[in-house]
Amino acid sequence: MVVLGIDPGLANTGFGVVLRRSGRLAALDGGVIETRAGVPAERRLAVLHQRVADLIVEHEPDAVALEALYFGQNVGTAFAVGQARGAVMVAAGGRGVPCCDYTPQQVKGAVCGSGRAQKDQVQRMVQSLLRLPAPPGPDHAADALAVAICHANHAPMVRAVAAR
Repeated sequence: MVVLGIDPGLANTGFGVVLRRSGRLAALDGGVIETRAGVPAERRLAVLHQRVADLIVEHEPDAVALEALYFGQNVGTAFAVGQARGAVMVAAGGRGVPCCDYTPQQVKGAVCGSGRAQKDQVQRMVQSLLRLPAPPGPDHAADALAVAICHANHAPMVRAVAAR
């Protein structure tokens, strides 16, 4: 199973591609898609959409896992994150790739065992789970890898329960 994890944002969208095979996890790719401030939102969203579409073509994921919108943010940030999520979902939908949402607490719980884990703890656990030489960075890329790990470990359980 290949999962494209996304930590959405208008200025910085983290992405991480994780492979799960025979119960083992491996990082295939990761980074941040940046859009420039001052550029109209529709152009920034078009760049985000195209870059995610390119990642989907390149890695052929079985699913796109997105971090769910966190409503504790200010309204302007929430709208921008929602728009970024929409651009990602349209890119996935256009290629027939299913999308799944995970709250920040679900991701932290899946990776660290606690939904209240700190960012540095998430980075260290992602490093350990993916057997990376150093903690992944920047933060948005590490968060996206954590979202991908969450789905890669969650999806087989959901399929097993559904098969009963």
